[in-house]
Amino acid sequence: MRAELRFTLNGAAVEAFVQPQARLLDVLRDTLGATGTKEGCSEGECGACTVLIDGRAVASCLFPALEAEGKRVVTVEGLRQDNGDPSAVQRAFIDKGGVQCGFCTPGMVMATTALLAENPAPTDDEIRAGLVGNLCRCTGYVQIIDAVKQAAGELATKERS
Repeated sequence: MRAELRFTLNGAAVEAFVQPQARLLDVLRDTLGATGTKEGCSEGECGACTVLIDGRAVASCLFPALEAEGKRVVTVEGLRQDNGDPSAVQRAFIDKGGVQCGFCTPGMVMATTALLAENPAPTDDEIRAGLVGNLCRCTGYVQIIDAVKQAAGELATKERS
């Protein structure tokens, strides 16, 4: 028996019919085509599947799809600026080499976006704490921390202007 699910995905209203036990990750990837969200561990330990739900970073591999009813879900595809350019966070990851194999990147970018929304000027320790649930297999943490700092600086400059 399928249930109807309606929510906002990257600013657009979406509707899907899903199994009651469906994970949000599967609905995003398989039903709605938002394949930027990656499945890593399926246990909420690696962060590859991180999305924002009403502005909060969550592991979509553990999040029941039906719990997204009426909520705002943002995936890495939804971070682009209106003109199609990457967001400040996405651009910083590119500029600083925080993108290596790329598997962790969507989750890292989403966790960074949530972190900077909550704490626009994090210290290195606060960055590490904010990204603790996201694992990089390539050990690109130095570049990732540099990317978070660059994005924080860009966003602060944008905010002042």
